[in-house]
Amino acid sequence: MSVLVNKIDFAALVTVTKANPNGDPLNGNRPREDFNGYGEISDVCIKRKIRNRLQDMGEKIFVQSADRCDDGAKSLHDRAEKNESIKKASKDAEKYALAACAEWIDVRAFGQVFAFKGDKVSVGVRGPVSIRTAESVSQIDISTMQITKSVNGETKDTKSSDTMGSKSRVEFGLYVIRGSINPQLAEKTGFSEEDAEKIKQAIMTLFENDSSSARPDGSMEVRQVYWWKHNCKMGQYSSAKVHNSLEIHLKASIDQPAKFEDYDVILKELDGLQPVIEENNCR
Repeated sequence: MSVLVNKIDFAALVTVTKANPNGDPLNGNRPREDFNGYGEISDVCIKRKIRNRLQDMGEKIFVQSADRCDDGAKSLHDRAEKNESIKKASKDAEKYALAACAEWIDVRAFGQVFAFKGDKVSVGVRGPVSIRTAESVSQIDISTMQITKSVNGETKDTKSSDTMGSKSRVEFGLYVIRGSINPQLAEKTGFSEEDAEKIKQAIMTLFENDSSSARPDGSMEVRQVYWWKHNCKMGQYSSAKVHNSLEIHLKASIDQPAKFEDYDVILKELDGLQPVIEENNCR
């Protein structure tokens, strides 16, 4: 595999319809929003979904969800210990990092800190793929419904009254995911051109096999992915300028957005740098 040599910037437009894209555990699991009422999806949440999609694509993942474990490891330390190359390099931090990057795509993409009790070395890997917190284009409208549970959670002599609860969702929101891939760091982890294509494919299919009560099938959809590949390591433009070249505005005739088509998506031209645009045409 050829190591990535050109900087990449990317952006993805995601629609949310009557779903909770990323609940805040410190706020009753309501959809995340900033102080101005704009929705947010944390970078950690996005990376988790990318890892899940890569795992579905047959890639080896180090940071696996407990319900997706495919190697019998009960912890990250256990997973690292199972790898013979890492065990042999347990006294050499550089060899340890190289072995981990060679084994797991998420380590060579996002980086990882290997600091486990009893280990002789502590290893930190900086990954080339960085992702910002996704933000909604407009302020979001969050609705909350009351729910009940009509069965006892524990065995009791008498039937308990229904347990009350609540469930919150975003009525509609258009979110923008932005990120970059740094070739200097790619050289250190061995992140390749092929790995970059796998990341793009994972982003394009981000919500496949991701349904839940909070995110029913079809409620979240990647509508467009913009993929800017520069012609050099440093990049022809800064990531900020590239990301800002994609402008999204609510149409003047719309007061409350309810669908993707309620927005105008404008791509400003950058001399010598045109993105590959992938659109989701499955309607």
